[in-house]
Amino acid sequence: MGGVSGVVASSIPVGVFVVANVLFDLQPAIIAALVAGVAVAVYRIVRKQPLQPAISGLFGVGLAAFIASRTGEARGFYLPGLITSAAFGLAFLVSVLVRWPLAGVVWHGVNGDGHGWRRNPALLRAYTWATLLWTLVFASRVVLQGLLYDANEETWLGIARLAMGYPLTGLALLFTIWAVRRAHRTAGTPAT
Repeated sequence: MGGVSGVVASSIPVGVFVVANVLFDLQPAIIAALVAGVAVAVYRIVRKQPLQPAISGLFGVGLAAFIASRTGEARGFYLPGLITSAAFGLAFLVSVLVRWPLAGVVWHGVNGDGHGWRRNPALLRAYTWATLLWTLVFASRVVLQGLLYDANEETWLGIARLAMGYPLTGLALLFTIWAVRRAHRTAGTPAT
């Protein structure tokens, strides 16, 4: 995600959209969010920082702006995030049900450790709990933001999107790291 600066970079256009939509109207909010996304990308180019977070953020803002423009409703801006959260939540839940918890698959995929962790009951349990937490994070976003979407509470929807974005992701990530390290200590294996 590009570290803290990447997190901030990808959050700026959404924050700009929320504020501009409250102060002005949909069309100026869309333009402001797109301009903010481009400005973040240019800033990162000038500073020679990784572009991936800015490009991903710009793509996401572009898609959200397109949907909001086509529907004529500010809440359309948040629809891609709702759909993404629903898809991730479902994927994480299914991975637990088939006993391939995605927290373990991702952790060991990134570290190149293979799939031996699945034979260790302590590790499988830790990754299952971590994956269930991620499922809960995505599900809570869908439920709360979905209710706000249905109620056409676009300002509160934007605030919820920001509040439930990186803060919840950070907490889930910290819990995942804690659970994995604890399980590895219990199992007597190194936590890479």
